[in-house]
Amino acid sequence: MFGIRQEVVRNGTLTLMTFCILLVLSTGWAVAACAGDQKGGEIIHDAEYYVLEAQHGKKWAAEDKALDKRLADLRAKHGTPPNIIHIMWDDTGVGEVGIPQIQKMRGWETPNINKFAEDGIFFTRMYTEPSCTPSRAAVMTGRHAVRNGMYNVGFPYEYGGIAADEVTMAEVLGNVGYATAFYGKSHLGDVESSYLNKQGFDEALWTPYNQVPSLYIPQLEQAGVIVPTTLRPELFPNDPYDIDKGWRPKGFVWALEGKKDGPVREWGKPPNLADYIALDGECEKRASIFMKKAVDAKKPFYIAYWPQITPFAGFPDGNVTVSGGLLQEGLARFDKYIGKLMVELKGLGIEENTLVILMADNGPMTHNGPPGMVETLYRGGKGDFLEGGVRVPAFARWPGVIPEGQIVGDIVHETDLFTTFANLAGAKKCIPTDRIVDGIDQTSLLLNGDGFSRRDYVFIYTGDQLAATVKGRFKRDWRNALPGLSGPEFYDLYNDPREVQGKLIPMFATKPMFSIMKTRHLMMKKAYPDKGQNRDFPLKNIENARPETIEASKPRIAPDKKLPFDPREAIKQVPEWDNLDRGWGVGK
Repeated sequence: MFGIRQEVVRNGTLTLMTFCILLVLSTGWAVAACAGDQKGGEIIHDAEYYVLEAQHGKKWAAEDKALDKRLADLRAKHGTPPNIIHIMWDDTGVGEVGIPQIQKMRGWETPNINKFAEDGIFFTRMYTEPSCTPSRAAVMTGRHAVRNGMYNVGFPYEYGGIAADEVTMAEVLGNVGYATAFYGKSHLGDVESSYLNKQGFDEALWTPYNQVPSLYIPQLEQAGVIVPTTLRPELFPNDPYDIDKGWRPKGFVWALEGKKDGPVREWGKPPNLADYIALDGECEKRASIFMKKAVDAKKPFYIAYWPQITPFAGFPDGNVTVSGGLLQEGLARFDKYIGKLMVELKGLGIEENTLVILMADNGPMTHNGPPGMVETLYRGGKGDFLEGGVRVPAFARWPGVIPEGQIVGDIVHETDLFTTFANLAGAKKCIPTDRIVDGIDQTSLLLNGDGFSRRDYVFIYTGDQLAATVKGRFKRDWRNALPGLSGPEFYDLYNDPREVQGKLIPMFATKPMFSIMKTRHLMMKKAYPDKGQNRDFPLKNIENARPETIEASKPRIAPDKKLPFDPREAIKQVPEWDNLDRGWGVGK
């Protein structure tokens, strides 16, 4: 297969489409469950990876041989492959954590996170998707959200979510004996296939939506923070012109919980805000119990803890920072947990056999967001394809394996965690080979440090539209380009990191290279088409569902009523990418 890839690079007569077909024929089809063998199949990546592999494949193979020995030695030393803890929170720009000098000027601090950043790798170019749901789906599957229809930001009701045939990190690692747990904000949908105990996790406590429902409490509607009668018309005098009160969402949930393939239950009772605020503490308590249980059983574990960090309704106990910003208040509180976690890992005797990743899921919500979310180093924020929307703070710590004090300038994408974790766990054979996996194995970058990335490119989508492409220090803006014409749509991110000096003539030499990159990428997409949204009625089959939750799980109008449309078909026709993200600045 390597010879075919070389020919693709050298000779344009063998198209990437042909290459993709040859690759499928040579590998066969993968199954979601890994029986310990993928029949010799190879992971299918995007086209740009093969261009790099054709040039560096021999060097990478030599690196991998040394890395494999190093990982085998670590496994022999500790008795298991490494434990993996992935902690990811919301809407934080590069510089907000890990750089105390900036915090000094902003009226808050996170000493434990800052120390964590010093203890290992500080990634300066970690890229994500532009907003919550796409970013979380990308990490969970190792695939850009556009590939599996998860590019719509979910709110009650989403009528959709991650599909059953997507292969998650929990499924990959669980198949090689890892104990797997999820705690916190999944934001991966409200349909039954998105329940995380049905996506490979041994146990899970998760929120199907984002933090916005924390605003859906009676006090805020009565105070006008939420527009009156939006949720609870019964709190106000009757409006005689409001003749369809049932169209409002009522059965939203705080969180769901369940064990692998078992029943699902609601956790907490909305609109009780105290229950909502207690969720992160409950997740942290359960994570501690889960770790101790896995250690006692001598099993490696994978924990995804994606904390809520903050309720949009604010903290009733007052401020703990001078800043008072909602994000800053949440992170200052969360910082204490990071200190406790480091002590706990040491106390369990697993510190040197545990990789911990801390990162944000996308940039700050600078467009119509809560107080405290602002641009820091880069321009733009959540929903943008500017660097401020997709470049985030990220740090890795693994004492005894990752040397302290590293600053890494290589490009890494959040999908890379999927493939890298699989390699560390000895589970690459469980990665599906019937679809494109965008994540690149970055074990060499993680263990060898700066300069060892196997990626120098990023494709950035807004919804289902390719918005920009990054190649090394250069970036091209596809979204604002004029059809048929060239404009100042090229950027040098070294000399213009805030993307305010778009170039034309000075960077015109990059135009054909970017155009070829895009063409190769789209050819691979044609060979492996994107999937649409996975749609259904929400919140079905919850064991202790409240009456309003049960009502939400069914059509509002009974199917036996005479309607000129099928309510179930209407759910499937919900637009796959509405204009929500545009309100956050997409395309601006």
